[in-house]
Amino acid sequence: MDTIFTLLMVLVMIASVLLVIIVMAQNPKGGGLSSTFGGASSAQFGVQRTNDFMEKATWTLGGTIIVLILLSVVITGKPSQKAPAQQPVKKEAPAKQTTPVKEAPTK
Repeated sequence: MDTIFTLLMVLVMIASVLLVIIVMAQNPKGGGLSSTFGGASSAQFGVQRTNDFMEKATWTLGGTIIVLILLSVVITGKPSQKAPAQQPVKKEAPAKQTTPVKEAPTK
């Protein structure tokens, strides 16, 4: 189990680093990587495709991270132990009470 958990965590870390790189390469105003390599003109070939790729890569990596984390929880989760079943309580009859015998006081 430890090997599977380690593998899943390494995959989550790799996907997280890639997601950070993809997000940092994007420009919040639409330029980003496409304007860096293609210039500021949106009429050049490939500008729109680069933005589509970056957006799809962001969503894909985000979904991959979520799936890997859920998979690691399901696979490596320890089953909960059930509480022991309660035995029915047996009712016992009360003990017979005997009257104490009074002894004569000794002189």
